[in-house]
Amino acid sequence: MVEIWGERTPYASGDAWPDRVDQFLVDGVAESDVESWVRGACLLCSNGCGVEVAVAGGRIVGIRGRAEDRVNHGRMGPKGLYGWQGQQHDRLTAPLIRQGGRLVETDWETAMSAVVERSRNLLDTKGPLSHGFFTSGQLMIEEFYTLATIGKGGIGTPHMDGNTRLCTATAATAFGESFGCDGQPGSYTDVDDCDALFLFGHNVAETQTVLWARMLDRLDGPNPPRLVCVDPRRTKVAERATVHLPIRNGTNLALMNALVHQLIAVGYVDREYVAAHTVGYDELAAATADATPEWAAEICGVPAADIVAAADVFGTSDRVVSTCSMGFYQSHQATAAACQVNNLHLLRGMLGRPGAGILQMNGQPSAENNREAGCGPALPGFRNWGNAEHVEELARLWNVDPLVIPHWSPPTDANAMFRYAEQGSIGFLWIAGTNPAVSMPNLNRIRRILSGNQCFVVVSDAYRTETTELADVVLPVALWAEKTGTFTNVDRTVHLQEKAIEPPGQARSDLDVWIDYARRLGLADRDGGPLPAWDTPEAAFEAWKAATVGRPCDYSGLSYQQLHDVGGIQWPCNDTAPAGTERLYTDGVFVTDRARCETYGHDLATGAGVSAEQYSARRIDGRAILKTTGYQPAYEVPDEQFPLRFTTGRTVFHWHTRTKTKRARQLQDAAPSMWVELSTQDAARLGVGEGDIVRVTSRRGAIQAPARISHVREGTVFAPWHYGDSGFVETAANDLTITAWDPISKQPEFKVAAVNVQLIRHGDGPAPAPTNTASAPVDATITNPGR
Repeated sequence: MVEIWGERTPYASGDAWPDRVDQFLVDGVAESDVESWVRGACLLCSNGCGVEVAVAGGRIVGIRGRAEDRVNHGRMGPKGLYGWQGQQHDRLTAPLIRQGGRLVETDWETAMSAVVERSRNLLDTKGPLSHGFFTSGQLMIEEFYTLATIGKGGIGTPHMDGNTRLCTATAATAFGESFGCDGQPGSYTDVDDCDALFLFGHNVAETQTVLWARMLDRLDGPNPPRLVCVDPRRTKVAERATVHLPIRNGTNLALMNALVHQLIAVGYVDREYVAAHTVGYDELAAATADATPEWAAEICGVPAADIVAAADVFGTSDRVVSTCSMGFYQSHQATAAACQVNNLHLLRGMLGRPGAGILQMNGQPSAENNREAGCGPALPGFRNWGNAEHVEELARLWNVDPLVIPHWSPPTDANAMFRYAEQGSIGFLWIAGTNPAVSMPNLNRIRRILSGNQCFVVVSDAYRTETTELADVVLPVALWAEKTGTFTNVDRTVHLQEKAIEPPGQARSDLDVWIDYARRLGLADRDGGPLPAWDTPEAAFEAWKAATVGRPCDYSGLSYQQLHDVGGIQWPCNDTAPAGTERLYTDGVFVTDRARCETYGHDLATGAGVSAEQYSARRIDGRAILKTTGYQPAYEVPDEQFPLRFTTGRTVFHWHTRTKTKRARQLQDAAPSMWVELSTQDAARLGVGEGDIVRVTSRRGAIQAPARISHVREGTVFAPWHYGDSGFVETAANDLTITAWDPISKQPEFKVAAVNVQLIRHGDGPAPAPTNTASAPVDATITNPGR
């Protein structure tokens, strides 16, 4: 908990990352007491570390990393080591149904009858557009694909999305705009060979602790890579940076356009690669011609010389790894900024070889599967909604009429789904494994939608949460290691999680719940057979494999047995690549052929879609697409009434809305309650000291919490978004955030809202924020009272 990233095992470029096995057993349990070690992977960040779960007496009693796993080489972070303990407390063990305004326990028959009765009535009277499904990024492939089959092949609704919309949607759209299809081109092993690391809006030290441990071991080894960090806070990443660019939140695209401008102006472009493997260079050069470092410096609030220095690092390095995350994704020009990260690599020809790669990060462990399997913004297998042949192919797999599959318009994003639920056109909303009453923007509005009579709300969860309390029916479900299935991490590594223990009480897996729903609803294929046609995890996985044959995310060469024996394996895995595929685009051929591509792309300024005819006219033919647009200010900028920029983020010790991690003692003690961070300059101006209680107010709401005087840049207020409202005190960061989003990815703007800060009263001690993370106080004598 103190040494978050563990002991260093330095290594040199080109060497293998040394193994280091981390392990935790609960008090009183020795290794000799463990009856079995069950294989799987951690689900508490998007790293997806290979693990073994210790079981004794029918309970989980510990965990350890798998030394042979390609992702973590045995390491684990604090959430992975301790967070599973939260599964052993306060679980939902029976269904709940709302009666007389209160949720009361009931049995599965009563609960499912109520769900199916409302569902069938709406389907018969209003049709499939009355139904919406909002899922998590933490389910398994088998569950995602099963629900996609039900929703898109059985019911026929386009209203399916996940909380991946809040964290990883931009990764998918940026890959689609640049390369024609989703899917990470790089590999974690690129960190082993690179000579420069660029982290764009990615506090990897807290969001993917084991990946940062890998980077630290390179930084502490011989010939370390140079590091460039873009973040308005002085994170642990920034402290190790060769160049730190603490730009104003909301100005990402201005910086990126300037970096591209500088590469072109200085002559760092690999002209041969660009000519052979890309289209759009002249347009990109023209769009960034005036985006000088001096111009961007004024907008971003950093020295022009530092922007030049960052461009020089990229331009003079032979092998660059870039990562991009929420600091870029949760913004008003998210896709354009992320595409510029792709463009930097394309301009330098830095793709498809060791040490030269892009990791457009996921925020969640299996967000990749939500995208692949069709529960989010795509059809299963990265198929194109606008390609009739792709739709017909899927219809053959499901044995349904192609007209049932909703492909007349783009899929519905979560923002639109909640708007439809607000209006009542979606009258049935099923929320699975997520807590939008804390995670969505502008929470007062979201709570009104979920608590209204215009929409029947079903929630599948393992705990009572802020969202379950607004539901009409709540279904108890199994969690990690209580069921079998697969999930895929950021660099396309697929793991099998094997069932270690039984779920508590009457809890069932999401797969079992959805199969039960489909059977009760009477969903059938063209021949009258049940839809979906499977009812076990392994049968669902085999069906998923069949859906991916020939697609970029080809799983056809994988099996449960192979994943058990080997651990993580990267897709595509098929007859051509039976051991998996380390990197994509090694031949410089991209998924931009019209017959294969997942998307025809969009105008990055307006979000208007490119038609199939327009796309074909460009004759892209397997080349990558260089594109950007001009910088525009954020939707809401500081003014006299609200003079500061508010931004949200994470802390290393919690996961999402803390439904699990707040129940793990070590993690809760390390970050027990809400805080907000102010710069020394802003705190002095406001008369606020460390631990003083402040109110932060936006045009939508207010929060109240102790202040941490930190190293955040002047003019910016930071708050972690994990904490819901506590009793009569509003502490949910998303009470302040705005209902606005990027025009392509539809990812909400969590990183910029105009706020003011007022001192409420002096505190009685330091803020309850960690002191060994980016939340470290300016006063180095302060320690976290929770440890």
